[in-house]
Amino acid sequence: MPDSLEHFLAATTAYPAVQVLIVILATFILEDAATVLTAIQVKLNALGPFEALIALYVGIVLGDVGLYGMGYLAARWPPARRWVNTPERDMQRQWLTQKLFKVVFISRFIPGTRLPLYTACGFFNAGLRTFTLATLAATLIWTSALFALSLHIGGYLLAHLGAWRWAGILGFVLVIIIMGRIVARMQKQGK
Repeated sequence: MPDSLEHFLAATTAYPAVQVLIVILATFILEDAATVLTAIQVKLNALGPFEALIALYVGIVLGDVGLYGMGYLAARWPPARRWVNTPERDMQRQWLTQKLFKVVFISRFIPGTRLPLYTACGFFNAGLRTFTLATLAATLIWTSALFALSLHIGGYLLAHLGAWRWAGILGFVLVIIIMGRIVARMQKQGK
């Protein structure tokens, strides 16, 4: 498996547009894992750092806007409107619209909040432009930081683990994913 992965990465080196597309699509599955693996691609010289970061930013922001769009479409579906058709709905929409940038920006750093919040933003039509700017700003900070950390740790793993480097990289990806889940669970228990 590791040899086939290395072979695949090497084969796509001749096609940077394909690599960029793969990175964008990977962010739709698991953003943090895509960020770590993209940093590894950069360390393997399979993708340039500028192209890698741009692909990550584009994929993540498109995914976030997609969640907003799902909420927006759900609000046009009659059964969904009935579920949320409460007297507080206008109050919730007003509160969310007033605090939209701050709430969306902060949610990027809190695991487990993006799916419900981003779809709610779309459901309440809270302001696509402000939403997009907030998610872009937060993505620039979070993704850049995780990418830099992944470059550092990934470079170490590639240089020092020899034949075990892919196991180390997989372990690093799992640690990032599990840490996010633990933080999200701790937040739920604290409520």
